[in-house]
Amino acid sequence: MLYLILAIISSSLVSLVMRLSEKWRKNGLTMLAANYVMCTAAAAFLAGGVIPTGAGAGLTMGLGSFCGILYLLGFVTLQWNVQLNGVVLSATFQKLGVLVPTLAAITIFGETPRWTQLLGIAVAVGAILFMQGRNGDKAGNRSLPGLLALLLCGGCSDVMSKVFDTWGNADHASIFLVFVFSVALLLCVLLCVVKKQSVTLPDILCGFCLGIPNYMSARFLLWSLKDVPAVVAYPTFSVGTIVLVTVVGVLFFREKVEKRKLIALGMILGALVLLNV
Repeated sequence: MLYLILAIISSSLVSLVMRLSEKWRKNGLTMLAANYVMCTAAAAFLAGGVIPTGAGAGLTMGLGSFCGILYLLGFVTLQWNVQLNGVVLSATFQKLGVLVPTLAAITIFGETPRWTQLLGIAVAVGAILFMQGRNGDKAGNRSLPGLLALLLCGGCSDVMSKVFDTWGNADHASIFLVFVFSVALLLCVLLCVVKKQSVTLPDILCGFCLGIPNYMSARFLLWSLKDVPAVVAYPTFSVGTIVLVTVVGVLFFREKVEKRKLIALGMILGALVLLNV
């Protein structure tokens, strides 16, 4: 459970850095590329190399590369959905991506949740939907395929971690992340070149700062799957991050919490209890 808590803290720090960087960053895509540079460097340093050897080497490279593609696709589909469907719907479907690894844990990996955990998952999903509400949606046509693509990209990238934890070589865990972030970096740089994105020092520095908690979040979540069932780990990681980010927003950024969000947070806390009893 300690690794899961550290993953939640790291994920919350990602949101905090994103919030703080708004004053200085000029180009979000360039910052994302710099973030992947830091993530790749950290993973390679801790792995002691970049090429896996021994049993499961091919699986490590394949799963890591596919996960890296999903990482960047998730970012691109999020940007597209924000323009097409508005912030609220996009954020809702992004968070609902937790359903994919949770269902995979039950149907593919044979985990059997207790009735309290099933109730906790239902309450967590209800809280996410309730928290978003209707305010802030962008007027215009909405694309359900685009929203489903956003949900699946994020959810399937999380499933890759469970796949590796189940069938991969545990000694390759750090190298798995090397491939995740290096492939995401390569694709992100190509996208920057195609879009002719500018490169500024603030973008690079903010990206480096973002990369540290981003890497640690992925690493701790991967470690947590060894001790905590995926059917518990993924929903707890998702809703736990929501709670911590909200608390930080209230305490440090003086954000006002609407009644709707307060009720949703209460539901989330209840869901966390149900998931872990």
